[in-house]
Amino acid sequence: MTHHPTHHQSTRGEPRVALVTCSRFADLYPDDRLVLAPLAARGVTVEAAVWDDPRVDWAGYDLVVLRSPWDYAPRRDEFVAWAATVPTLVNPADVVRWNTDKRYLGELAAAGVPTVPTSWVAPGDDWVPPSTTGRYVVKPTVSAGSLDTGRYDPADPTHRDLAVAHVRRLTAAGRTAMVQPYLDAVDTAGETALLFVAGPDGLTFSHAIRKGAMLDGPDLGVEGLYRPERIDPRTPTGEQSAVAERVLAEVPGGPQRLLYARVDLIPGPDGTPVLIELELTEPSLFLGHADGAAERLADAVLVHLARR
Repeated sequence: MTHHPTHHQSTRGEPRVALVTCSRFADLYPDDRLVLAPLAARGVTVEAAVWDDPRVDWAGYDLVVLRSPWDYAPRRDEFVAWAATVPTLVNPADVVRWNTDKRYLGELAAAGVPTVPTSWVAPGDDWVPPSTTGRYVVKPTVSAGSLDTGRYDPADPTHRDLAVAHVRRLTAAGRTAMVQPYLDAVDTAGETALLFVAGPDGLTFSHAIRKGAMLDGPDLGVEGLYRPERIDPRTPTGEQSAVAERVLAEVPGGPQRLLYARVDLIPGPDGTPVLIELELTEPSLFLGHADGAAERLADAVLVHLARR
């Protein structure tokens, strides 16, 4: 019987894992650092690696875990092309390509998933601000950290002009804009993020948090890579958990391939949860907001190492 050594591991001892970041957080974002000790305790050698650093030998790792490459949005094509060159990437490169353009929300809506109603404005399209009574949100289909995102009031003529300028700014840069109603419940209930990590039988629920409302008006530019958020622990309702499971069931290739997933929900006009975003590429995991979350992520890494 021929014995095949598993990948590099048996010849090299400890499995090596890269946590992918950007140059701004070359030593990892503080929340992601919480997984370092649990991984070391499980016999994993772990290193931070900047995604666009040409010196990194990605093939030298047993697993490459996307964490905080938050500067990719202006260079999405380059980022997606890089992802395709990393065979041990999680989440996988095809998921990254699908998930880094928010047009995936249209696919999920077509599959019957309750999502925030969205209209799309491609470069070259004419756009007239909605004449609805409620406030609305304009953002690009490719963004990270709520950048280039604004909230507008249709009753305010200045907002109308700013919204038109915002859409024009995006489409003139070759980007597709998306327009959604602003769900007022976010001001009171906030946004609920449900976090899932890989277990032996596929994705399992880890923890949930509440995010406070972030958008306070038109997009006038944000310094940095993300907007600051107010985070609190939260226990999801049965209804929220059921919607999250429906969302994950529609992930191309199936949710069992994922290392982690974050499902962001907001109460719709009738109070039922709707999907605002499905984060499969570089979500904050809020490990510091739930006991055992970092350990569960470390165990998820072991699940994926065992598969390889």
